Amino acid sequence: MNLKIITTAIFLGGSILGVFAQKVGKIEKPIDMVSTLVGTQSTYFLSSGNTYPAIALPWGMNFWSPQTGKMGDGWMYSYTAEKIRGIKQTHQPSPWMNDYGQFSIMAMVGNKTFDQDKRASYFSHKAEVAKPHYYSVYLADYDTKVEITPTERASYFRFTFPKTDSAYVLIDAFDKGSFVEVLPREQRIVGYSTKNSGGVPDNFKNYFVLEFDRPFANVATFADSLLTDGRYKVQANHVGALLGFQTANAGEKVLVKVASSFISPEQAVLNLKELDGQSFDEQVKKGEDIWNKALSRIEVEGATIDQMRTFYSSLYRSLLFPRMFYEIDGNGQVMHYSPYNGKVLPGYMFTDTGFWDTFRALFPFLNLMYPEVNEKMQEGLANAYREGGWLPEWASPGYRNIMVGNNSASVVADAWIKGVRSKDIETLYEAVIKGANHAGPMTAVGRAGAEYYNELGYVPYDVKINENAARSLEYAYDDFSIYQLAKSLNKSAEDQAFYKKRSYNYSKLFDPSTGLMRGKNKDGSWSTPFNPFKWGDAFTEGNSWHYSWSVFQDIEGLSKLMGGHQAMEIKLDSVFSLPPVFDDSYYGFPIHEIREMQIANMGQYAHGNQPIQHMIYLYNHVGAPWKAQYWVRETMNRMYSPNPDGYCGDEDNGQTSAWYVFSALGFYPVTPATDEYVLGSPIFDKVTLHLQNGKKVILESKNNSDSNRYIQGLKWNGKNYSKNYIKHSELMKGAKLNFDMGSAPNKSRGVNKSDLPFSLSKDDQ
Repeated sequence: MNLKIITTAIFLGGSILGVFAQKVGKIEKPIDMVSTLVGTQSTYFLSSGNTYPAIALPWGMNFWSPQTGKMGDGWMYSYTAEKIRGIKQTHQPSPWMNDYGQFSIMAMVGNKTFDQDKRASYFSHKAEVAKPHYYSVYLADYDTKVEITPTERASYFRFTFPKTDSAYVLIDAFDKGSFVEVLPREQRIVGYSTKNSGGVPDNFKNYFVLEFDRPFANVATFADSLLTDGRYKVQANHVGALLGFQTANAGEKVLVKVASSFISPEQAVLNLKELDGQSFDEQVKKGEDIWNKALSRIEVEGATIDQMRTFYSSLYRSLLFPRMFYEIDGNGQVMHYSPYNGKVLPGYMFTDTGFWDTFRALFPFLNLMYPEVNEKMQEGLANAYREGGWLPEWASPGYRNIMVGNNSASVVADAWIKGVRSKDIETLYEAVIKGANHAGPMTAVGRAGAEYYNELGYVPYDVKINENAARSLEYAYDDFSIYQLAKSLNKSAEDQAFYKKRSYNYSKLFDPSTGLMRGKNKDGSWSTPFNPFKWGDAFTEGNSWHYSWSVFQDIEGLSKLMGGHQAMEIKLDSVFSLPPVFDDSYYGFPIHEIREMQIANMGQYAHGNQPIQHMIYLYNHVGAPWKAQYWVRETMNRMYSPNPDGYCGDEDNGQTSAWYVFSALGFYPVTPATDEYVLGSPIFDKVTLHLQNGKKVILESKNNSDSNRYIQGLKWNGKNYSKNYIKHSELMKGAKLNFDMGSAPNKSRGVNKSDLPFSLSKDDQ
């Protein structure tokens, strides 16, 4: 590691006050900066990320995680736990969605049991290594070391046992219907698991195969509560197998290759070939190289060690979801089991993401830095539409009935407008039009309340559709996304005018008497009583102070409703100066998002949840960019760290991580489906973005420090640049941006009308 040490000593009266600031230079192996444990110190009641230490390759089909929780517990790994029950194959996007395609592997010595409590072993983080491409843990009760390294669809295990005649490897296929068969001649176990939390067709199975490097000394299988020696095949509600080994010497190793498939048992064996020709250590090195290559698309220099660790740990989280849900058949063709109709079909499929979260920053980040990956994801979306009849809004692995909005429109439009040229764009356009005008088969697909929205321009409060104001505001933004897409595709003037007009529907819910967004009844009257601190009800996991900023497409128009730039600036200030009071009567108790706002000591600013995450950047739209610079730094400093409690709420499939990645670089996509990013305050002395097209974007910041968080001036390719935004299309040409930073706000930069970012009504003028 190349360290640049910046040391300052202040001499006063012959004494040294010792002001030391240490900065880290370029990181040769960014994976060394990644901790997969960030966010794992979480509970049902308080989230510090609600993550697990995913052992996976970027966007891999199969993840693995140490399992401290019981079978079926969404909190499969808790940093404060004392015991490990196994290493679990997982496809869980969050504990709230829980899991599918899951089973667990455990090593034991002298303890011939399958009981998940009796088999658990004490462990310590002091004897645990948790990296994206490699995990190891010492199982203290068994004097055994467990190691695992993954491929996209397979994994390699290495168990190091003591000298014993009773070493065991357990495969637990979980309950709700499972099957295992031991094949001693082939030194294999095959089987399937069906345990899931929804979103799957009736014929769903996760087929697995385990291949050992040595014969079994003995075999037992269990079915529900009964363990039977010498039985090789079993099918029941809850089954598994226990393989015995004799290790003649301490330190003897048992190697196991594991793969699974959603397509068939034969495909699982094909997926096992991802490990062909690789030793365990060679696969570790291969995984390390894959991660380093992916992470090295962004090179950062000149920040504290904690900022480096936070940045690369956040970047790792930004490259996990949505995961691959496709496999490669024997002819080298891309195939997938469809979670929408249960058939095996050609083409890409991705899953395990909720667009309500990830349309905001995660997908724009992929369009900037990994567009070739999102091109495949766009094909997967088109396949989901063909197979299920609708675009998913929350997929895990198929349609899930959770959250609000129709934000697939943003995900499709932002990709196209940022230059991701999907061959399926006409199918996707058809899909977003359908979703924008019809209620789907469940409230989280299509648009719940579409008939009201189409007629009134909003979903009424009094028609028994929950979170109606949130839905209405997001529908208006989604209409804007469709307008942008229609314009880019040169669709009919009628289409363009229709969706542009609906983009202004946000104004129908603005209450001039409060200066905030509010639920409205079908007859046009306001819902009463109105408490702007009430969470839920008309809003989604937030209150009016959070959702009143959800006018991504037209901040200028929102500003006019609020009384102009100065009035909106004061309103923005109020978010931080108000006390963190709340009304939780809609839920009946303080949901974890409420607690996370309350304890953050940033007023009503609830960064731990998505609706308000763009709000800080809106200071740029009212000519006060220095306030955005201040509060972006405050949020990065106070709400993120590289520690197990390193997030301030749910990480949510890369969204909260992508916020940090963008913000650390110095800009953020306030309005996806436009060509712009809004400026913040870069934390690194130098950033090099290696774009997929071969171009480079270099951002250098002079005099940068925590106190020097204000932009004094900016040059683009050597020329003074006064705007509060930068264009994606210009970055794609390659660029060099030089920031001059200082400790006091520059209140004359970025204040002119021409300097302000995109707004629909400003664009109309």
